[in-house]
Amino acid sequence: MAGVRERQGQLVFGLDIGTRSIVGTVGYLDGGSFHVLAQRSREHETRAMLDGQIHDIGKVGETIAKVRSGLEEDLNRSLTEVCIAAAGRVLRTVTTYVELNFETDREITEEDIYSLSTMGVEKAYEEFQGGGDSEMKFYCVGYTPMRYYMNGYQIGNLEGHKAKNIAIDLIATFLPDDVVDGLYKAVELAGLKVANLTLEPIAAIQVAIPEKYRMLNMALVDVGAGTSDICITKEGTITAYGMIPVAGDSLTDILVQHCLVDFETAEQIKRGAGCKEIIEYVDIMGLPQTISAKEVLSLLGPSVEKMTKMVADGIRELNGEKPVSAVFVVGGGGMIPGYTESLAAELGIVKERVAIRGQEVMQNISFELEDARRDSMMVTPIGICLSYYEQSNNFIFMEFNGVRIKLYDNGKLTVADAAMQSQFPNDDLFPKRGEALTFNVNGKNRIVRGYLGEAAVVKVNDVSADMYTQVYNGSRIEVTASTAGEAASMELGKLPELSEQLHIFVNGVKINLPKTATVNGGRENEFYMIKEDDDIQIHNFYSVEEVAGLLDVPLGNRIMVNDTPAKADTKVYEAFTISWSLEQEQKAQEGGEEEEDEKSGDAGSSASEVSEAVESSAGVANEDSGKPAIQSEEIQGAAPKTENAEIIVIVNRQAVTLSGKSAYVYVDVFDYIDFDLTKSAGRTIVTTLNGRPAEYMEALNDGDIIEIYWKERLNK
Repeated sequence: MAGVRERQGQLVFGLDIGTRSIVGTVGYLDGGSFHVLAQRSREHETRAMLDGQIHDIGKVGETIAKVRSGLEEDLNRSLTEVCIAAAGRVLRTVTTYVELNFETDREITEEDIYSLSTMGVEKAYEEFQGGGDSEMKFYCVGYTPMRYYMNGYQIGNLEGHKAKNIAIDLIATFLPDDVVDGLYKAVELAGLKVANLTLEPIAAIQVAIPEKYRMLNMALVDVGAGTSDICITKEGTITAYGMIPVAGDSLTDILVQHCLVDFETAEQIKRGAGCKEIIEYVDIMGLPQTISAKEVLSLLGPSVEKMTKMVADGIRELNGEKPVSAVFVVGGGGMIPGYTESLAAELGIVKERVAIRGQEVMQNISFELEDARRDSMMVTPIGICLSYYEQSNNFIFMEFNGVRIKLYDNGKLTVADAAMQSQFPNDDLFPKRGEALTFNVNGKNRIVRGYLGEAAVVKVNDVSADMYTQVYNGSRIEVTASTAGEAASMELGKLPELSEQLHIFVNGVKINLPKTATVNGGRENEFYMIKEDDDIQIHNFYSVEEVAGLLDVPLGNRIMVNDTPAKADTKVYEAFTISWSLEQEQKAQEGGEEEEDEKSGDAGSSASEVSEAVESSAGVANEDSGKPAIQSEEIQGAAPKTENAEIIVIVNRQAVTLSGKSAYVYVDVFDYIDFDLTKSAGRTIVTTLNGRPAEYMEALNDGDIIEIYWKERLNK
């Protein structure tokens, strides 16, 4: 046997930490057979565990250490890592579906299947945490693939097939933090590190129900001292897990009261009832006593019936309110005479289909030690070892801002994961923006975002890091919260709309005028700092009088806009033409012929003076008065009357160029779009300009937004 051990290298150490006893098994997997090299078991000296949960971590740690020491002595080698299983007290399950896509068909590897399972566990974990049905903190302690899919079709084993898409139905199990944490601490006290954690029924089914039997609708019941764990199989997979918080100890407590003995003595009486007709014992008064096995079973009968009824109800609930075809029972609590018969009666199936499973299910287990124990008590410890090969499911511990935390280890944990587990505010991880600035421009909401602050300062083991730095068991993480940036601010002149210009013609000179704006009804210059909820209106026109004022030239008579008589307050839009003459020109026309000739010459001079004044004013800003800068362009000949102005408007979200006129009104658009006004079919036409109802003779400007469409009339 020593030679076999030397050839195998790393061994698997499985530990079944039960309510009444701790059973340790060490072995290795070779092909399809698991070789058991050593076994040790030890009962708790006190009731350090109740209902599957550790109550005295120190005492349990001491017992684990004694089991470990005995195994090391048998093997002549040290053991540092151990696989454990948790009982299903307050068990919760989540069933989920995930899929993994590849760019092209490729051969599926074992690593792909592992990645798919990991994705499923992570999704189940997220779904469970999102449920928020309890204030308790839960952890995933095991998972089982239910079905695999390849390109949308169910398949038994993905490995080796070529596929572009693979998927999995997976059931994950969760237990409260205190159950998991107690197990880890007790193991650490014994000088061991947890290599894998699983659930007791998951471990037991590895041995008790081989895969070839899982096509049948069966149940596995692991009856321990404190809990009865249930597992359901159907259609080749495990479909559900459950737990009943009643098991063998509830029967022992009855004998404690009836026989007036301590718990250990009562346990011996219960076990003796299965193999002796008369059991001898000493009560608490020190008096020798006897009790028959028949009397023991009569005392325990009502409790056995109550316990099996609870288990039967649990099986039906997990199996869709239907009984299963057969039940396998493992664990010491189920070995009490009458248990299997009572469970069969409660389920309504023949008693032969409820059986204790022990040596008969260990066909693939090779015991390489003398006097090996092969009964139902060994099913779960060996299954714990086998679970190590099926899945790696572990928790790691680290320190976050001085607090010890525990995380489910998926192999790619980052600082962000640790921060989330510590409930560190997410807003304090990443740079925060200062307060936003909101206001209206031409009736539409506008938001300017605040400035970003400084990111959180992250250190891992005193080395600078970031939120995506990977962390491991024992990492020390320090995170200083991020800061908020300055509030948003904006000058009026920085609005994109005010970067555009109006282009008009004044007495033959092309003038470029900046657009202007009013804020809350009052005119403001470009340096005005916009405030929260300001109402800003951008103006795309000037009055004739304002144009003259900007040019710093006198406004005379005979004002013409687009060759049409106009007034000082007439609005001037993009590409409009303006002209006027000075006052003495009009007087010359009112005098005699001689004077008229003379004054006509003067009038010509006056018109020339206006043009010269316009040219000299172009490009000069009156800084003292706050007037905007203007620009001009010399035009050869007379002011264009003409067919040379061109603007672009947006009609029904399409850009349309209007050309051939000096100015345009709304109705001109119909000459450039495909819209048949004769096809109303009982509908009404809708025409809008910049989001409001339009008038057909309303002037159009470059960049205007137009919508034209038919709308059904409302029935009266």
